[in-house]
Amino acid sequence: MSRYRCPGCDYVYDEAQGDEHEGYPPGTPFDQLPDDFTCPDCSVREKSDFEPLPD
Repeated sequence: MSRYRCPGCDYVYDEAQGDEHEGYPPGTPFDQLPDDFTCPDCSVREKSDFEPLPD
């Protein structure tokens, strides 16, 4: 499982944890998030802006 960081606010989407509050259960891969996914913390950055973090 990988993690992805929003460069605007440092929110991290962790595939292992998902984001239950946003409707993504644990184990949801980042590439399965909708194309119009935006950062749930800052709502500024889009999915394509997220940066993969090293494992």
